[in-house]
Amino acid sequence: MSQPPGGSVDFTTTRIQTGSIFPRVYGEALVELARERDDVVCLSADLTSSTEIDLFRDAFPDRFFNLGIAEANAIGVAAGMARCGDLPFFHSFGVFASRRPFDQIAMQLAYPRTNVKLVGFLPGLTTLLGVSHQAIDDLAILRALPNMTLIEPSGPEQFRAAVRAAAEHRGPVYLRIKRAEARPVVPQPLVIGRGDVVRLGGDAPQAVVFACGLMVATALDAAARLAPQGIEIAVVNLPTIKPLDTELVIAEARRCGAVVTAENHSILGGLGSAVAETLMEAGVAARFRRVGIADRFAEGGSTPYLMQKYGLDAAAVEDAVRRLLQNATHSAAECSSSDRTAGR
Repeated sequence: MSQPPGGSVDFTTTRIQTGSIFPRVYGEALVELARERDDVVCLSADLTSSTEIDLFRDAFPDRFFNLGIAEANAIGVAAGMARCGDLPFFHSFGVFASRRPFDQIAMQLAYPRTNVKLVGFLPGLTTLLGVSHQAIDDLAILRALPNMTLIEPSGPEQFRAAVRAAAEHRGPVYLRIKRAEARPVVPQPLVIGRGDVVRLGGDAPQAVVFACGLMVATALDAAARLAPQGIEIAVVNLPTIKPLDTELVIAEARRCGAVVTAENHSILGGLGSAVAETLMEAGVAARFRRVGIADRFAEGGSTPYLMQKYGLDAAAVEDAVRRLLQNATHSAAECSSSDRTAGR
């Protein structure tokens, strides 16, 4: 930690093993909330600094509890604390905050609607540690549980709003977080159940990309690459996968006519599935393609390497849009040819 003039500790940044300095935007947001609310308590599964809650530990040592590598037990402890009037935020890596204690989440949080907040770091492919640490199915398994709310902010610009939205919501919440690499210039709002059109794509966009988490920035990058090619697309940030902003999804799909979903997660059961279900049930006929982790496990590696290898980078989103539009052109040409043949 840096030491500012006067000798007081500056908790705004932390030096990690690579030697670079990253802001701890999530940790700061939780401490800020705790200063305002005495009922906020913080639980760790022995990943305190990795989830930025050493800031909370140092600020509120009597409200911090390290329960060790025992996630299922931690869920039970959190549930008990919530029933006693506390507002517990439990922290671990995403895969250990979802898949490992899944039965306890179902029976002790979701079923009784216990007011516990689960915070999972290292979403999707954002880790060097390989399959054991890659949360590629957390949204899918938790989305299937009644009473669960799932939040994945687009980046640090929504962390503060996400923490507050989770705290204000009565019931279990899963907050999916990728640690910030830079401090946000302009904080952005986040309202549970509401998406945001972050790029209109002009008056007549040819497609819309629905994205969550880090894939929002990726989708915007893809849109910037497509624009010089004469392809204008809209981009929609959907930070709450459940409940989904179904009205916005339906409206944008109808406006654009072609839909791509982009998620740092398996294409099975996550954002892509939620959008597809919404459109089918609403009777919206739109061309559709998913960008995400195909039905496979990945491997350890840097995030840029894994995103490129498994088809989650801007080039993959760009390619998905282009293929969708090419298929539409081919289909239109085939229909025109069939009409001419039938008229002979």
